[in-house]
Amino acid sequence: MDRSSLLQLIQEQAHPQALAGGPTPLQQLDPENTGFIGADTFTGLVHSHELPLDPAKLDMLVALAQSNDRGQISSKRSSSFKRAITNGQRALPQDGLLDEPGLGVYKRFVRYVAYEILPREVDRHWYFYRHRSCPPPVFMASVTLAQIIVFLCYGARLNKWVLQTYHPEYMKSPLVYHPGHRARAWRFLTYMFMHVGLEQLGFNALLQLMIGVPLEMVHGLLRISLLYLAGVLAGEAGVYPLATSLVGLTLTAVHLLYTGSLTVSITDMRAPVVGGSGGVYALCSAHLANVVMNWAGMRCPYKLLRMVLALVCMSSEVGRAVWLRFSPPLPASGPQPSFMAHLAGAVVGVSMGLTILRSYEERLRDQCGWWVVLLAYGTFLLFAIFWNVFAYDMLGAQIPPPP
Repeated sequence: MDRSSLLQLIQEQAHPQALAGGPTPLQQLDPENTGFIGADTFTGLVHSHELPLDPAKLDMLVALAQSNDRGQISSKRSSSFKRAITNGQRALPQDGLLDEPGLGVYKRFVRYVAYEILPREVDRHWYFYRHRSCPPPVFMASVTLAQIIVFLCYGARLNKWVLQTYHPEYMKSPLVYHPGHRARAWRFLTYMFMHVGLEQLGFNALLQLMIGVPLEMVHGLLRISLLYLAGVLAGEAGVYPLATSLVGLTLTAVHLLYTGSLTVSITDMRAPVVGGSGGVYALCSAHLANVVMNWAGMRCPYKLLRMVLALVCMSSEVGRAVWLRFSPPLPASGPQPSFMAHLAGAVVGVSMGLTILRSYEERLRDQCGWWVVLLAYGTFLLFAIFWNVFAYDMLGAQIPPPP
């Protein structure tokens, strides 16, 4: 077992006098400071010393130590760590987390998140017992808060809270993606802070908090922020549909076809893009696909009903975006925002997102599927950059003048 993980657990649970004076147990177990402790040695230490460890954590540590045939257990998110948990699950506490008594409000929420996100009981146990409230899931909360602040600022400035894109001053924002400003690269990401109106902001913020925050609690800030921003960037390009018709149904074309802001710049070349729907649909589609792939193991209540409601809501939002794009209810000075970002985010979620969510406590770099998805996404980005630099002039595309 990794020394730092063991040291943290002992410091949390052991009385100060158990560690006072003389060499520490870790120094005795690892005198050469190699960073690892033998499984047999660690198991003997646990049984011979009266360390006041939590029984559930103690059983879990012993199970990990006994299940690794190499005599060592490496740190988290490695294949050996995952294999140790899987092989040692019989030694874990047999009672489900739903039977855990005397939990506070926060620990009950952690238990709820475990059953909402993770499909295997052993993973739920491990997440529940090792979860720490610090650092909190700051990414999704920060993005949502920033989107609300930006919306309130523009709403007060324009004196318009619904269908803001019809206001002539709205498209002058430096955050909105407009094909006439595609050379300003920051707009391929910053458009996620702008929204059509209160209805789109409310829908996105609700999903980001209800789905994004639990996903970030389980899988961490780095993975979920990568997935969310990949969906946002993909939604802007609009590349995939056109690439498919030109290149054919290859894996690269399919993956390039629906990738957020870049997708719009290829498939709907005259349309601007606003809203964080690319990132939201990446998270939602990844979670829903993970639930379907692990249907028997998911213990979330009313999962079929909730799946149907989620699909209906997401489809309705796409339908609303299509309606606003092609049948604007109010006079407009130019094309309305494209709906392709929604579809691009969904494709990113099913491909890249599903790979991430199925890799709980495993390193992504150890999986072949992750590199295939990453290669496809990188190929799409290169194609989208080339398209935005050369295709508009080559095809003679007529785009509306930038505001």
